[in-house]
Amino acid sequence: MIWPLRRKSRKRIARILIEGPINGSTRKLVLKALKQIEEREYPALLLRIDTPGGTVGDSQEIHGALLRLRAKGCHVVASFGNISASGGVYVGVAAEKIVANSGTITGSIGVILRGNNLSKLLERIGIRFETVKSGVFKDILSPDRALSNEERDLLQSLIDSSYDQFVEAVANGRQLTNKEVREFADGRVFTGSQALELGLIDELGDEDHARRLAAKLAGLDEEKTRTITLGSPKKRLMGLLPGSSFFSNMITLINFELSNSGQILWLFKP
Repeated sequence: MIWPLRRKSRKRIARILIEGPINGSTRKLVLKALKQIEEREYPALLLRIDTPGGTVGDSQEIHGALLRLRAKGCHVVASFGNISASGGVYVGVAAEKIVANSGTITGSIGVILRGNNLSKLLERIGIRFETVKSGVFKDILSPDRALSNEERDLLQSLIDSSYDQFVEAVANGRQLTNKEVREFADGRVFTGSQALELGLIDELGDEDHARRLAAKLAGLDEEKTRTITLGSPKKRLMGLLPGSSFFSNMITLINFELSNSGQILWLFKP
């Protein structure tokens, strides 16, 4: 029997897990999975989110791809896990419905930009940078000196613009006004129960509750419909060793900090 290349999956729900900081690798995996969901015509997507957020551009691309998938008829339900903050919220508000546990940590709607001023340390150990630049702002956030007032104002304007984009996305996704969002979008975090009162989520419940909701929206049997996970990263040999997940998470966080220093982030920073 010859199976067609284009396989319809009308009685199953696709599932995507976004876990850990959102970065370029996350974006690639999620966009690839969303393409598969579109090609196989899944009627619904369960988007499991357990992330403190991450890079702005990658969060925006995932958000946009989810909206396009919904426009083609796929129902998207987000399930917030232990934490879905900052960029995780931005991605989540692209869903049709959001479900969170009562104790889920969410919110942290805002923008952060961090650099390192190592000038005192460099001076103490006798290291001095010699810089030749084409413009006054070309070496902004250089680690060998403090920011000037003009540089701080420039960076603040970038933060404000990014923040406006964040607020607008939340307002559109949650059917709130910008004013309503700004009243709680000051970087604070909430529990799932508090987020429900604010209109940031739709219902309280675990991932299975979200699965049932996705099945209901798609007109499927809530009891019998199961999920198939797409877009998971390949497991490496180290991942099979006891305690490896802890070290893997630590390495991921360290790499994220090092590679994204000086970038504008939608990230919860406790």
